[in-house]
Amino acid sequence: MKIKVPATSANLGPGFDSVGIALNSYLEISVLKESKEWFIEHDLEGLPHDQTNLLIQIALKIAPNIQAHHIKMTSDIPLARGLGLSSSVIVAGIELANQLAKLDLDAERKFTIATQIEGHPDNVAPAIFGGLVIASQLDNQLDYVKADFPDAGLLAFIPDYQLKTSHSREALPKHLSYKQAVSASSIANLAIAALLTGDLKKAGRAIENDQFHEVYRQRLVKEFQQIKQMAKISGAYATYLSGAGPTVMMICPKEGLDLLHENLENLQMQGSLRVFEIDNQGMQVLA
Repeated sequence: MKIKVPATSANLGPGFDSVGIALNSYLEISVLKESKEWFIEHDLEGLPHDQTNLLIQIALKIAPNIQAHHIKMTSDIPLARGLGLSSSVIVAGIELANQLAKLDLDAERKFTIATQIEGHPDNVAPAIFGGLVIASQLDNQLDYVKADFPDAGLLAFIPDYQLKTSHSREALPKHLSYKQAVSASSIANLAIAALLTGDLKKAGRAIENDQFHEVYRQRLVKEFQQIKQMAKISGAYATYLSGAGPTVMMICPKEGLDLLHENLENLQMQGSLRVFEIDNQGMQVLA
């Protein structure tokens, strides 16, 4: 059995803690055989190989009595780069418990559990459902809408350095004034409406005018302004911080991907450029 979970890019500017897309980069969990103790075979630096691994911690939290297994974990999702690896592990851990304990959890229940563990739905929702997902959380009430993302190219600059979500959240203000909140909310509303109607020019302007988080976090990613300027010159619709950063995501016309890629390569920044596509399947269990 194999569990396959996509990477995610959250926030999309003003969709703070509520909007995300699933990407065609994956965490894969292969359940190999029963064993006396949990063993996770992987080559991911800094992650444990025993039951202290987050994957097993999540699975045991949901189903404490499941049989230990030898598991192989592979991932091409960068760690602590704002592409949702920890959320993908949470979703995979829930599914691992679901399969081994035969819990028969539906997607809605998995979404609820994952959000309770993660604290917000923006990454776990697209990891489970795929595509573009807009979600809200108010007390114990969770709602989401899955939609198709407009036809566009996605290019990410992934810096060589990590940025922990906890550090990125420290850059945020504790409060916004009523006037600031109304302004920020109107921008977010427009961004979502434009994405849902396929108007990427309007969506791009709204995404780049986020007032909720990006305006405070940009200084943590030293390449951000340089990338944003070059992307605009190259015809991109929008540039935004993926999740808490430091990955910088650009949305552009598909026919403009090559030019944008070439222009950013010429900046010779310390990191890598990667083209993504939308994953519309979300989490999958393969035989």
